[in-house]
Amino acid sequence: MLTITDLHVSVEGKEILKGISFQIQPGIVYALMGPNGSGKSTLANALAGHPKYKVTKGDIQLLGENLNSLTPDLRAKKGLFLSFQYPKSIPGVTMSNFLRAAYKAVKKEDIRVFDFQKKLKEKMAMLDMPGDFADRFVNEGFSGGEKKKAEILQAMMLEPKLIIMDETDSGLDVDALRIVAEGVKKLVRPDTAILLITHYFRILKYLKPDEVVVLKGGKIAAQGGSELAQKIEESGFEDWTVPKKITTKIRKKKNLNPLMILD
Repeated sequence: MLTITDLHVSVEGKEILKGISFQIQPGIVYALMGPNGSGKSTLANALAGHPKYKVTKGDIQLLGENLNSLTPDLRAKKGLFLSFQYPKSIPGVTMSNFLRAAYKAVKKEDIRVFDFQKKLKEKMAMLDMPGDFADRFVNEGFSGGEKKKAEILQAMMLEPKLIIMDETDSGLDVDALRIVAEGVKKLVRPDTAILLITHYFRILKYLKPDEVVVLKGGKIAAQGGSELAQKIEESGFEDWTVPKKITTKIRKKKNLNPLMILD
C-alpha cells in the first residue's frame, strides 16, 4: 500500500530523517516507536505533505502513485489520513458540518443531509458518543479523550486507505486510553493500514500491533513483531536487545519481512 524509499527529510535546513525505507501493507497495524526527537512526527508530517517538512531525497508512493509533489489535500483524496497529536479547535463550526464538508471533498461526491446524518450517527454509536456530539464546535472545550475520539470518528467517516495516528495516546488517562484503543481497532479493515506513532508501550497493551518499527536518530534501528514493543518496554530505547528471529502467525500470513536490526 505504501512504499517509502530512502527518505530524507529536513526541517528548516536541518536533516531529521536520514534514509528511511520500509513498506506498509493493507490489513496491518504498525507501531512506529522511538525516543523523543527520533523523527516519528517528522515522518508523519512528511507523509501528509506538510510544507515545513522538505523531502530532500527519496520517494513516497501510495498504491503505486508517487506523492512527493502532491499537496496535503490531494494526498487526503488519494486515501491518506493524519490524526494529529494536538488537534486544533475550530470555534463556530460544528462537527457535523465539518465532517460533511470533509466527506464531500475527499469522496468527491455530494451526499444528502439525511443520508449523511444516518451514517454519522452509526459511526458515533460505534464510539459510544452522545447524540449531541455532532452539534458541538470542532474540539471546542473537548477533553483530551474527546479530541482523540473525534479524530477516530473522522477516519471512520472518510474511510481512508492509510491512517497515520501521531501519538494518539498523548495526554490520555487510563480510561480514555482504553476507549481510544477500542476505537482504533474499529478502523482496521482488510484494505486499510494503520501507522500508530508512539513512544509509550501503554496503548499497545490494548492495541496489539502486527509490526513494530523503531526509529533512532532519524534512521530505522529495528523492525519486528509485537514482541519488539514488549522488549522496549522492559529495557527502554537506550539499551535493549531483541530476539534474532520472530515468526508470529500474522507475520507468516502477511509475508512480512523478518526481524531486521540495523547499525
